Amino acid sequence: MVIEIIKGKTGVIANYRRGRHTQTPKHMLLNFNLTYKEAAQLIGKVVEWTSPAGKILTGKIVALHGKNGVVRAIFKKGLPGEAIGQPVKIR
Repeated sequence: MVIEIIKGKTGVIANYRRGRHTQTPKHMLLNFNLTYKEAAQLIGKVVEWTSPAGKILTGKIVALHGKNGVVRAIFKKGLPGEAIGQPVKIR
């Protein structure tokens, strides 16, 4: 079954990719409220986050994170902490 992902679908930045003592500001965990199989189809898509100043930062979805439909995206520049909880769009 092929599920078409709609261009412009929005998700939420959940957190940085992190370990016990480290965090990686370029790697973000995104939640689109999808199932595991639906989220797997997002791999390779480009996402955008718009800062409050209007600057657009882009990243690419590279992998799944767990079995609950969360994906990992790598952004070109690290995102600030204020981005957590903010919406992102699939371009």
